[in-house]
Amino acid sequence: MSRSSPAAGQFHPNSHGDVVRVNAPARLHLGFLDLNGDLNRKFGSLGLAIDHPVTELALVRANTDVVEGVEQARALRALQRYKSLLKLQSCYRLAIKSAIPAHAGLGSGTQLAMAVGAALAQMEGLETELRALAEMQNRGARSAIGMAAFERGGFVVDGGRGRPDHAPPVLARSIFPTQWRILLVLDKQRVGVHGEGEITAFETLPPMSAAISQEMCRVVLMQLLPSLAEQDIEAFGAAVRVVQQFNGEYFSSAQGGGVWSSPLVEKTVKQMADLGAVGIGQSSWGPTGFAFVDSPAKAAEIRDAVERGAIAEGLKIVTASGRNHGAKIDVTATGELSAASP
Repeated sequence: MSRSSPAAGQFHPNSHGDVVRVNAPARLHLGFLDLNGDLNRKFGSLGLAIDHPVTELALVRANTDVVEGVEQARALRALQRYKSLLKLQSCYRLAIKSAIPAHAGLGSGTQLAMAVGAALAQMEGLETELRALAEMQNRGARSAIGMAAFERGGFVVDGGRGRPDHAPPVLARSIFPTQWRILLVLDKQRVGVHGEGEITAFETLPPMSAAISQEMCRVVLMQLLPSLAEQDIEAFGAAVRVVQQFNGEYFSSAQGGGVWSSPLVEKTVKQMADLGAVGIGQSSWGPTGFAFVDSPAKAAEIRDAVERGAIAEGLKIVTASGRNHGAKIDVTATGELSAASP
């Protein structure tokens, strides 16, 4: 027997499931809107849940805590922190089948932490808000895009950090057009700024010009969001490029002096633009780059044209769709559990 329950803000008691499985989406972070802060709020983010790559895990009760599969260290830290904060006395076996690449700009840490928390909440019948689970792991310090991707998916705009004890509020969520595709360019030879480096960058970078923040907010409200509603990919791409250019210039000193953290990704994504892709950019600190196209056929055409050269330079091309639903949580009666097939 099994039952599937998409994430929708909180979990309700599970009385008979023995295995809890979670499938959580990666997310693109398309940029911040206000790094000035003179309105007593800061950041404000744009982002999109995508259907690939994903984090997949399974949780069962056990005699002692054990984590199997990929990302064991991070998953174990999340498990132990949740147990402490939620005062859980049970032990668990956690199998990680797949994980979003770490420090690639795809939200791996938030999705893994929330997936572990959601599995525990479902297993123990805790009516715990997803946002609260993320905040237990110190997620949402600057952006709520990862949380929103896990909860409901889609294209999301958050309102930036105001209160220091809460993650940013989600202001808008739009369905991402189902026929559009996102071409991702991954560089496994590099990692984006993270950890102490990221903290230092945000502490030392000067405030963004208020005029630049104003322009980006105008573009989002009057071009990007309407273009999604009307499925106008050219206008959408133009708006993304404005946000990306301002963000890239602002963060350039913290990521090696350039708008892009990986010159090889930059080269490949710009080739995609020459072939008709729009809205090119870098997700978060990178190195993952992205480009948008209006159909699966166009995605295949561009991928065929650039993939051989990209692979020769150590890159990987992935075709993704927008994911208009959040994490998937399945509760299954007693069965086999392994890291290879949770």
